[in-house]
Amino acid sequence: MTGSGDRNRATPADGGARTPGDGVASPAGGAALPADGAAGPAGGGAHAPADGAAVSPGWVKSARQVERERLRRRRTARSGSIATASTVLVIVLLLWVFTASPGWPRVRETFFDPGQFVSALPDVLSGFLLNIKIFLIAEPLILVLGLLVALARNLRAPVFFPLRALAVAYTDVFRGVPTILIIYLVGFGLPALGLQGTPTDLATLGVIALTLSYGAYVAEVFRAGIDSVHPSQVAAARSLGLSHGKAMRYVVVPQAVRRVVPPLLNDFVSLQKDTALVATIGPLEALRQAQIHVASTFNYTPYLAAALLFIVLTIPMARFTDYLAARSQRRRGQ
Repeated sequence: MTGSGDRNRATPADGGARTPGDGVASPAGGAALPADGAAGPAGGGAHAPADGAAVSPGWVKSARQVERERLRRRRTARSGSIATASTVLVIVLLLWVFTASPGWPRVRETFFDPGQFVSALPDVLSGFLLNIKIFLIAEPLILVLGLLVALARNLRAPVFFPLRALAVAYTDVFRGVPTILIIYLVGFGLPALGLQGTPTDLATLGVIALTLSYGAYVAEVFRAGIDSVHPSQVAAARSLGLSHGKAMRYVVVPQAVRRVVPPLLNDFVSLQKDTALVATIGPLEALRQAQIHVASTFNYTPYLAAALLFIVLTIPMARFTDYLAARSQRRRGQ
């Protein structure tokens, strides 16, 4: 007969393990449970995990990590304060230089007249809506034309040589000619041909000219993206039984498009500004409306109104382009 002190001792006969202190011996081969630990449903303690695993405490930052993060926050706040102070200082100096110059009163009267700005803004804004319309129509046409030209330049079969030569000639010519000259040639030359079905609307002719001009630039962007895809991708696709066309469609082009999104958006920022060149053939867009007010008042403030409208549209596009470029670099681990 064992005494009360032997109740916590497991004997070899029952296969239990010796438990510490005031624990309770488990059945044969089982793990020891603390006496004051998780009891059954009748007990007041917390239930132990079903698999008997111990619950580890949450991760706690070390004192060194906390100090490092504190120093990083201080450094970030100090850098932001210095950047803000230097920016404000530069702006104040620039304002002082401009306003202290002898010709500032004349410049303020000519370019920064609030009355002329308010008077011209409604007409300039209505013309700016035409700029947006031209941009939204020309953009998808440019994407389609540029992609087709880039694919034509990547055709290697001898039978496609005339098509490839035509694509090369197109990109060389329309990248070499200034956009404003293309607008003149299309806007005045195309109607002069007298061909049946030729559009006569000036805005439509402007869209055609911008599409031809920017299609050449976008074609080279797409071609660079296609060439950046490793040849092993095409080889793997062909080994799976895909034709050259299907390999380009399902393997190469999707990868190329993702890689060239930032430069494409840069081209479209430039396109939005160049829609103002359509004014040279007569459509009443923002620049043309500003010209009408300037001609009647001899005050250049309407040009400032048009410039601000273009800035309001192009700056968000530029920042979005920077964001996509930074995200692409992070994905590549740079």
